[in-house]
Amino acid sequence: MSLPEVVSTVTEDVQAHRKSEFALSPLFLNRWSPRAFTDRKVSDEDLHAILEAAHWAPSSFNDQPWRFIVAKTEEQLNVFRGFLGDFNKLWASSAPVLVVIASDKQRENGDPNGAHAFDSGTAWGYLALQATLKGIASHAIGGFDRQAAREALNVPDHYELHAVIAIGYRGDKNELPEGIREREVPNGRKPLSEVVFEGRIGS
Repeated sequence: MSLPEVVSTVTEDVQAHRKSEFALSPLFLNRWSPRAFTDRKVSDEDLHAILEAAHWAPSSFNDQPWRFIVAKTEEQLNVFRGFLGDFNKLWASSAPVLVVIASDKQRENGDPNGAHAFDSGTAWGYLALQATLKGIASHAIGGFDRQAAREALNVPDHYELHAVIAIGYRGDKNELPEGIREREVPNGRKPLSEVVFEGRIGS
């Protein structure tokens, strides 16, 4: 997917499944979370740009609590695949890059950081949008064994593990296992009126 296509038009596969109620950049509609990946490698330059974008997310007191643990060699990927849930192993094992997103629950002075998860979620959003701009897919995975990941990756107790992100180029959905294949479409959204309230909930 070229940069002009991402920022100026909604792609054909997305048009069939997504319609925004109000005008917005096609970038937001073109970003979705596929499960089919090719074995094409993501260059270090592109991967670093994607992670750099995530790192420029806003954060409370500019604490930048996010941490990214990256797997891109076969040895590293095998470790990450080991703590994925069984369902997610079926498709995410094809992704050439896996990234664990964690966040530091403490500020530098040792005080608790109540915004660490909120801020790290924003970093994931930035990551996903920058990947889309580069024609690269990303999919956040919540189904993984956090304790196994913590032990395998030597993650300190004051870090919270949020998600494993699969990153790579979109593949052929027909190569997905049966039962997953039919889910390989951009999903829609609830009407804006169901999630936006003026003044108070129920107004």
